[in-house]
Amino acid sequence: MNTTGSARHPPGFFDREHIVAGPGFNRWLVPPAALCVHLCIGSVYAFSVFNLPMTKLLGGAKSVPGDWKLTQLGWIFSLAIVFLGLSAAVAGTWLDRVGPRKAMGTAALCFGGGLLIAAFGVSAHQLWIVYLGYGVLGGCGLGIGYISPVKTLITWFPDRPGMATGMAIMGFGGGAMIASPLSVMLMKAFSTPTHPGVAQTFVVLGVVYFCFMAIGAIIVRVPPAGWTPAGYTKPTRAAGLVTSGNVHVDSALATPQFWLLWAVLCLNVTAGIGVIGQASAMAQEMFPGRVTAAAAAGFVGLLSLFNMGGRFVWASVSDYIGRKNTYIVFFVLGMALYVLVGTTETIGNEALFVLSVCIILSMYGGGFSTIPAYLKDIFGVQYVGAIHGRLLTAWSAAGVFGPVLVNYIRQYQIDHGVAKADAYSITMYLMAGLLLVGLICNLLVREVHERHFIEDVEDQGVTA
Repeated sequence: MNTTGSARHPPGFFDREHIVAGPGFNRWLVPPAALCVHLCIGSVYAFSVFNLPMTKLLGGAKSVPGDWKLTQLGWIFSLAIVFLGLSAAVAGTWLDRVGPRKAMGTAALCFGGGLLIAAFGVSAHQLWIVYLGYGVLGGCGLGIGYISPVKTLITWFPDRPGMATGMAIMGFGGGAMIASPLSVMLMKAFSTPTHPGVAQTFVVLGVVYFCFMAIGAIIVRVPPAGWTPAGYTKPTRAAGLVTSGNVHVDSALATPQFWLLWAVLCLNVTAGIGVIGQASAMAQEMFPGRVTAAAAAGFVGLLSLFNMGGRFVWASVSDYIGRKNTYIVFFVLGMALYVLVGTTETIGNEALFVLSVCIILSMYGGGFSTIPAYLKDIFGVQYVGAIHGRLLTAWSAAGVFGPVLVNYIRQYQIDHGVAKADAYSITMYLMAGLLLVGLICNLLVREVHERHFIEDVEDQGVTA
């Protein structure tokens, strides 16, 4: 009989100990679990297809006094991204302790539940409820779901960490490719002459996303303690920016490298997120009469394809040319493309506009998928989940800066007599300037000083 009270209960279904892979487990079965989650939460990138319909909830065919404005609706997306970063920062250490299954399950409840609350807010025409549901609760689901498989994939693929994170995070970029046409189809099916069908669409999507995210939570596995793939050799500490040591999450925040990478991610995301958050409306307003609502929805889906593909391709490329060099490409090429986008309306070239924005979005997505491997190179693998979570506060900041810059600078110009079709050019030039600052920050990244490293330990797999 145990009288010490120290006996542990058998691990529960959601506990990390319950999902340790057995001998002979195929590590390639783990990426589909990550994709189940990331494809669902990646639907946030398709939210712009709801913006114009939600400006006509009262008027039906057109906006009337009392309907919500685009500037008000832009805060739904921004809030979701803010709480994505905040929840990822808070939950990162918890995730390292409890494992990916419990985190994925929690994310499913938050994201699916947030859509249901947002549906009620739309039905009641109470914007604050939509903010609370999709922005706050749904944003928490985004953040927890986003980071839940990252460390697991890096520990399964230490030989190709860029490719591994690219596999997971490409799902986040590709979610809109499915969600955009699906959302338009559902709104069309539920619409009436007086209602655009937004609330009913939110309900269906909330249930569907919850189910698929739950499947990912069920099939995910973590490697046993000390596991490495056959033939893998750990890098030496002298291998450029790639370290074999580990920096504690709290110590990482005291290094200039963390804050330089924070700025790198924030500036890259700010430049891209303002475009992707208003992609549908931007295409229609820059080329009025030539880009229909259906074509704009298809454009959002195309951007999702490049966003998704860029996450895998650029992250995989970074395994060969290095993370720092990859970001140099993002910033230099990105500056040229943003300037080019600002001129496409003047020359009336829709094809050039589409091509430029697609390449921009591939690098925007590539920045997200490359940053976890960049952090692993700089700070080691042991605390990369928690460090990545805290770095995503840069995404929170960018989620405010990007849409605010696009929406409010656009509105300011329109209020001062600039045509809607011309109102985005100055913003694009400003984005190019932000990328120049990001390039400088990336060039300043150096190796972490050895005083920040903890005593070398093997990655603890299930117990990390």
